[in-house]
Amino acid sequence: MAIEKMKLVRVDGVLEHLDELIASCCLNGNFHPEPAIQHMSGSLGYITLSEDNPYSADAQRMEELFQLVGEEVPPLAAQHARDVRPEELAQIRRVGERLSELQKQKAELAGQKKELEEKCAQFEHFSTLDMPFDEIIKGEYIKVRFGFLPKASYARMMLAYGENPHVLFVTCSEDKGGYWGLYFTPRESADEIDGIFATLFFERLHLPYASGMPSEIVRQLKSEIESTQQKIDLADGEIGKYWAGERDICREVYQQLKWHEAAFDMRHYAAYRDHYFFFVGWVPADKEPEFVERAKKIHHMRVTVSDPGEVDTTQPPTLLKNSRFVKPFEFFVDMYGLPSYGEMDITGFVAITFTVLFGIMFGDMGQGLVLAVGGYILWKWKKMALARLIVPCGISSMVFGFLFGSVFGFEEALDPVYHALGWQGKPIGLWPNNPQNVLEAINPVLICAIFIGVGLVLAAMALNMVAAIRKKHWGEAIFSNNGLVGVLVYCGGVAFVSNFMGGPFFMPNTVAFVLMGGGLVLLFFKEILIGLVDHHPNWMPESWGDYCMQNVFELLEYVLSYFSNTVSFLRVGAFVFVHAAMMMAIFSLAGDPPSIIVVVLGNALIIALEGLLSGIQGLRLEFYEMFSRCYEGGGHPFKGVDLARK
Repeated sequence: MAIEKMKLVRVDGVLEHLDELIASCCLNGNFHPEPAIQHMSGSLGYITLSEDNPYSADAQRMEELFQLVGEEVPPLAAQHARDVRPEELAQIRRVGERLSELQKQKAELAGQKKELEEKCAQFEHFSTLDMPFDEIIKGEYIKVRFGFLPKASYARMMLAYGENPHVLFVTCSEDKGGYWGLYFTPRESADEIDGIFATLFFERLHLPYASGMPSEIVRQLKSEIESTQQKIDLADGEIGKYWAGERDICREVYQQLKWHEAAFDMRHYAAYRDHYFFFVGWVPADKEPEFVERAKKIHHMRVTVSDPGEVDTTQPPTLLKNSRFVKPFEFFVDMYGLPSYGEMDITGFVAITFTVLFGIMFGDMGQGLVLAVGGYILWKWKKMALARLIVPCGISSMVFGFLFGSVFGFEEALDPVYHALGWQGKPIGLWPNNPQNVLEAINPVLICAIFIGVGLVLAAMALNMVAAIRKKHWGEAIFSNNGLVGVLVYCGGVAFVSNFMGGPFFMPNTVAFVLMGGGLVLLFFKEILIGLVDHHPNWMPESWGDYCMQNVFELLEYVLSYFSNTVSFLRVGAFVFVHAAMMMAIFSLAGDPPSIIVVVLGNALIIALEGLLSGIQGLRLEFYEMFSRCYEGGGHPFKGVDLARK
């Protein structure tokens, strides 16, 4: 649970050795580059090294080649970097030209097939006609119109124009919307009849010329479609055979090109003048000796190493260093905002508190097992960061499910285990045997949830004090609302409310009032006191009237936040009972004896719905009730260029 210490390295040398420096020292994930021009005086005449990447065009052409054959591009890194030979690039160009030619032939065949399919679909509507198509359309005195007539229009035609001998529609096929067919009209009446059918929403279809019966035309077209498809399959086979012979060399060359492209992009961080360059970046402190050793093996290289405190031009990046259990919870810390360099990493605190809170709210041994196994499978299969978090949360649910005595909602399933251990019953029983005593079971759980909140709020305030002390901000650690004075005010308030509500006794009310009163007075003057202790230059208020007005409202805000943050933890206890109540509802629907299908579906619904809600509520408690008291964020991540990992 820490932030990796950083060192700023500055390297200067002869420009022709810059690529060697980058390849040897800066591509293994341990170097975070910085624009070198920001770390030097402009009077020295250095400018940013801005060049066109000579590898980008070839790499893009190769990506288009992979797209041409429908294959994903290989990983970006080359296992053993080497120069790309001109003859390899020439071979790649020949491969691209040949594949383009084959794909063009295939595209032409696909276009022919599409035209044939469209033509076949048109003639299929009229395949029931028992007269040659060419005979139908070559009438000397009659015009023929093929098309589609909606059903409503057909009925209206029969009603309105049934006695008109020139309005004659012959149906050939029918679908859900209407009829496919044709109508005949004398040439001299064509405009009139066309107008009538236009009002009937007739959709004319212009059929291409063909000879023979429509059914014969359809059979011929289907035969041509099949023949064309065979040619397409042959073209696919030829493309696949050709690509199989060239695939390995193409992948190898592409990997090398992408490696060189990424390495060349690193040059843009450098500054140069004449034949010399200046290169700057952050390196983890434990990797700094290795970096220096490698850099000094290159001719004419000079390396200077600085601590973060010696650098005022930029803030060091943040690289979190956590154990395997804690590391998945960096997802939440990153979501809120990475800690700034030198700030405290609270990932471990989040890992423990979120896991415990989730387990309490979703306490069921069987459902927790499903979450843990499902999260592990998704993590390994889909590499989902969120799925990795579900595993410890599911295990926590199993632990609290054992304490609550619940396995997929069956409240008596673990009784034999308890008896074997010599226990009288469940360690934590949520529902009393007598329904009249429900409040007797609910109140202790809610009170326990409140005191969990008190403990976590105090823990967050303690973390804030530790962080302030590490920065040597003693005034902040003592006099802030999340410092020592804030802790005293909060403890006094908790003790007074507990005494008033008949809860546990912590201290006499007199002592509690003294703590609250004295603490609130100190909080009223906290800006002045912090400024004096931490030697702030402008600690004296410009206007005492404005200062008093502002701090009265701030005091009210502090008191309300102490109260609201604590009461917010009631949701932990509430979700314990929501979970139990939902399972009771499922078993009520399942009947007696319970229906297995209802129980399984009900458990699936609860795992999905309540698992999501418990996660959201736990995250809300972390962000609003704890993070806001001990953590600011605002850091930027360490981004070491690691081609091998890519």
